[in-house]
Amino acid sequence: MGSHGIKDRVAIVGMGCTPFTEAWDKGVDDLALEASNEAFAAAGITKDDVDAYWLGTAQSGMSGITLARALQLQNKPVTRVENYCATGSEALRQAAYAVASGAYDVAMAVGVEKVKDSGYQGLNAFPIPSDGTTRTLTAAGSFSMVAPAYAEKYGVPIDDLKRTLARIASKNHFNGARNPRAQFRREMSVDQICAMPPVAGLLSVFDCAGVADGSAAAIVVRAEDAHRYTDTPIYIKALSFVAGNGSGLGDPDYDYTWFPEIAACAADAYAQAGIAEDPTARIAMAEVHDCFTPTELVLMEDLQFSERGTAWQDVEAGRFDLGGELPVNPDGGLKSFGHPVGASGLRMMFEAWLQLRGEAPDDRRISSISGDRNLALTHNLGGYPGEMVSFVSLLGAELG
Repeated sequence: MGSHGIKDRVAIVGMGCTPFTEAWDKGVDDLALEASNEAFAAAGITKDDVDAYWLGTAQSGMSGITLARALQLQNKPVTRVENYCATGSEALRQAAYAVASGAYDVAMAVGVEKVKDSGYQGLNAFPIPSDGTTRTLTAAGSFSMVAPAYAEKYGVPIDDLKRTLARIASKNHFNGARNPRAQFRREMSVDQICAMPPVAGLLSVFDCAGVADGSAAAIVVRAEDAHRYTDTPIYIKALSFVAGNGSGLGDPDYDYTWFPEIAACAADAYAQAGIAEDPTARIAMAEVHDCFTPTELVLMEDLQFSERGTAWQDVEAGRFDLGGELPVNPDGGLKSFGHPVGASGLRMMFEAWLQLRGEAPDDRRISSISGDRNLALTHNLGGYPGEMVSFVSLLGAELG
């Protein structure tokens, strides 16, 4: 047994993404239709040419009817999936596996979320009956514990680490300010962010990603058919998913300085893509789940971009900046682009689609793609430190 993957067997031939914003004048149907129509146009097909659909939404619909209604589909299979904040990525994973299996020739993944009208200032999952002993700490509270744990373990002065975290947020705001689809398009300096009052531990509002309304979509076909739809397909190299068992919450040895599910998920993805020996020699950019600034910091180590205890130094050195050696979140990330839960994973792939095809705007086009260093990584997580799900994909513009 093993995770064999589907390297170079499936290609993305069309993508679409709405702006992520507070869409007071649009509903779920409008958002899903907007992203889907952009993807249809990119692939040169219509909704009737798609054999099967997967819909990712965490709290904006309860069945495949949500998408079938929006697109007015006739007698098409539509599967609604949910996997925390990795919901959009999960929709793509299932659509791609369906095509790779031979069950369908053309499949589509659509992620959508419409949450701002609720008035809730966060992620409001449907209530699940329990015995009343489940965790009650907020997401910000849970992730805020990562920063002091990291500082203590690696001997980083806490004030220095706070500025490092602010630099991560500032980087993502810089990138998002150059993205017309992003929710927050204003640059913020490190000093401005450090001056903000805390809301959880060291974290201020500017260390936290905001939720948004939005949708993103992708169309996948077999790799050998890709050029029937586009001259510049994007090939799937790896799709890895890991669901943790929640044991970290009761494990006295878990120290909040890493996320085991992400480390395992990344290792599996690298093995699927055949780059396990030296991933950073092949990865030219990454879109990661920066729900909070300490999350992005630790992800740099879990994804093997930095050695343990050194990511803060790489951040300060500008290694992950837009013009750095390995740009991270060139579209602004969750922090600036926004986070409609069901759409975020596909939004990350949309940025990879633009960058790998050379279609990103000039003022945020990365220059790190060169020779064999030509892959994009996308990463989602859902849950909390100690109890997470994790998704990692690798994508490339060339076979092999």
